[in-house]
Amino acid sequence: MNKIFLVFAFVISQLIFAQTGKEIIDKNIEVSGGLTNWKLLNSVFLQGKVTLGVNDEYPIKIYQARPNLTKTSIIIGKKETAIEGYDGNKGYAMNYATNKLQEYPNYAAEGFDNDFIDFESKGFEARYLGKEKVGNAVCHKVELTKNVNKTYYYFDSKNYMLLKEEKKDETLLYSDYRKVGSLMFPYRIESSSAKKDSDYVMLIGKVEINKVFPANTFRFK
Repeated sequence: MNKIFLVFAFVISQLIFAQTGKEIIDKNIEVSGGLTNWKLLNSVFLQGKVTLGVNDEYPIKIYQARPNLTKTSIIIGKKETAIEGYDGNKGYAMNYATNKLQEYPNYAAEGFDNDFIDFESKGFEARYLGKEKVGNAVCHKVELTKNVNKTYYYFDSKNYMLLKEEKKDETLLYSDYRKVGSLMFPYRIESSSAKKDSDYVMLIGKVEINKVFPANTFRFK
């Protein structure tokens, strides 16, 4: 009888954790603008500055548009130089050995929406892992899994905003959230990794949404 009870209790606890993980993600979507408003978002333009290492600071511009178009550029000597992007068919990234932008056949384009939007229909599973601190903030920790790939998200337990994201090779910290239209965007993003060779801090100065980009915005050649 005790064994049956323990098995039953374990199953119920797993269901509660799974449901709680979904609820936390749904709450984040709600407080950051709402599912409808996120789905009505068709383009984003970010402008700010990025610091690489200790002293290498550059103005930066990021263009994103549905379904997966993207371009990241830095400004050097008043000239805008693309360093990475996807034109809808091919991916490009800067080869710093030759200092030239080159095509990468295996470039993996990310979707325009973040992983939270309709995550179940994308094949993700959410699991609640309890509470954990990020700095001084107590956060809900949620594991999002697709196939064997796991990403861990930390949501502030007070307001459900995303503060930290842990991927296989990178950790991202999000802060300084501000409202743009009906949506909330982080104006500070900090990236770190074990190798430390690609760490950066990005400070956003301007965000524009649903901007109509010129036809050649995502043209790299």
